[in-house]
Amino acid sequence: MTDATTQLRTATGDATRKATARGRVPGESSMWFFVIGDLIIFGVYFVVYMYYRGQNHDLFLASQAKLNTDIGAVNTVVLLTSSLFVALGTSAARDGKGTDAYRLFWLALAAGAVFPVLKAFEYIPEITAGLTPGTNVFFMFYFVMTGMHLCHVFLGLVILSFVLRNLRGPAAPRISLTETGATYWHMVDLLWIMLFALLYVMR
Repeated sequence: MTDATTQLRTATGDATRKATARGRVPGESSMWFFVIGDLIIFGVYFVVYMYYRGQNHDLFLASQAKLNTDIGAVNTVVLLTSSLFVALGTSAARDGKGTDAYRLFWLALAAGAVFPVLKAFEYIPEITAGLTPGTNVFFMFYFVMTGMHLCHVFLGLVILSFVLRNLRGPAAPRISLTETGATYWHMVDLLWIMLFALLYVMR
């Protein structure tokens, strides 16, 4: 009877902790403040972009045709895959599976590092062909918005490195730091999906 009671209390405690975890905002509040501010800034860019697109529809369509949609699509898959590893790694860290979390975040970092490499393979031929921010209003938006996003990717890779250090350290990992890094990286992924849809796909 005692063993059964103990197991029941343990199960109840685990369920309560999981319910509490689901009811709170993951990560540090300061990161959420940063993320919301960033989303607002990019949201303004998106609205202004749509306004100018409406004024110069043919120019935007002709300019879009010069982009490398294949690299853009592959980079979308790269970031989605990286975000999946981050989500799985965060879940593993919450469950106390430090080794699994460390491995998954390494995979996330490796996948994320592919993004700027592919972006370089996209930027260099465009610039060589004379497509620069001064070419027209579309390419001004294209280079400004994707350039800002690329800076966010580099910062995200640094943040993921800190998460890896946290998971590998001698002390017990701080779950809040892991969640904070995951929050930022998911924002980077979300922004790219929006950019890919607006710059490459929308007709």
